[in-house]
Amino acid sequence: MVMSLPDLNHEPSTQWKLRDMLSLQITKRTRVFSPFRGFDTLRNMSKKRTIDAFFTPPAKQRKVDDDEIHEKPTVVFNHHTYPFPISALPAPIDRELASLPATEGRVFNDQLDLDLLYFEPYFPRDTAKDFFNFLRSNLPFYRVKYTIKRFGVETQINTPRYTTVFGLDETSHFSEDGSIVDAKSGVKVPSSAYARYAPRPIPKCLDDLRRSTEAATGCSFNFCLVNYYSSGSDSISYHSDDERFLGVDPAIASFSFGARRDFLMKHKPLPPSEQQTNTPEPKPLKLPLGSGDMILMRGKTQSCWLHSIPKRTGKNEKDGGRINITFRRAMVKGGTDNYYNYNVGTGPIYRWDKDAQEMKLRNA
Repeated sequence: MVMSLPDLNHEPSTQWKLRDMLSLQITKRTRVFSPFRGFDTLRNMSKKRTIDAFFTPPAKQRKVDDDEIHEKPTVVFNHHTYPFPISALPAPIDRELASLPATEGRVFNDQLDLDLLYFEPYFPRDTAKDFFNFLRSNLPFYRVKYTIKRFGVETQINTPRYTTVFGLDETSHFSEDGSIVDAKSGVKVPSSAYARYAPRPIPKCLDDLRRSTEAATGCSFNFCLVNYYSSGSDSISYHSDDERFLGVDPAIASFSFGARRDFLMKHKPLPPSEQQTNTPEPKPLKLPLGSGDMILMRGKTQSCWLHSIPKRTGKNEKDGGRINITFRRAMVKGGTDNYYNYNVGTGPIYRWDKDAQEMKLRNA
């Protein structure tokens, strides 16, 4: 069996020269491969057959259930910035990725400054469910707290969802030994350049999806943000992802997994010059995103539109949780600092507890 190594950058042609070169032979012992310092690849090997196996009728093959798919991944990857090793995708999901997207994207551009490409779905529903369960169980999450100043008064914000982030801006990339090097010169970047938060390479389970998304959209991404909405009470208010570090007219791919949640959009207030013309006033949008759906927001969408995931109340409040993945492209170092500040921060790490069916403090 040939094991493919993950690509840590947005240019797969220049990275991971060792991929497709490592062949794994089934032995009785566990084999550990270190393609470069800081990244260990662990493969659990099956035991050799004994002579009794040749004289015993073969046992009926047992169906593998969902728990085994998520609890016994075959390959894990580690980096010194990860709080724990992160598993590669189970084989069934990995195979499905090769055939995505499941449907063609539909263009929504019939309103002022709106440019969307909507895949409904991008993932088949069954695969989307497995992907949701896998990510929730295998990624580190954070409940970030930060302080903002409004009108001279400091206010503490408690992020109403779990977050995590991986990636590095366009000025640098991860080398084969896991260190950060300058994108132009190839010279190792001093640790002081990212002193506050150490950037983390996109793990293979998410990087595989990034590659698929780039192929389907023709866009390039170097960041992956993940939000986990544990119930209908978790939310995100109206906002736009129009930060300067994303460049002009950025493209952002947004995936939804798990519970169906409404994705609301509304145009920013029109300037007086446009209000006095015959330009039709843009109407708000409401897209009930299902598990496996993906929206690509591009063009002037971010600079002119706002979007949100509102709270859900009543019988839908405890809705089983939802994961949102967004792929973005940060052009300068300020993007790296921003994303890690607001999606990792300095607080404790949470991980999914299957028995309790909730996020719990790691090692708590």
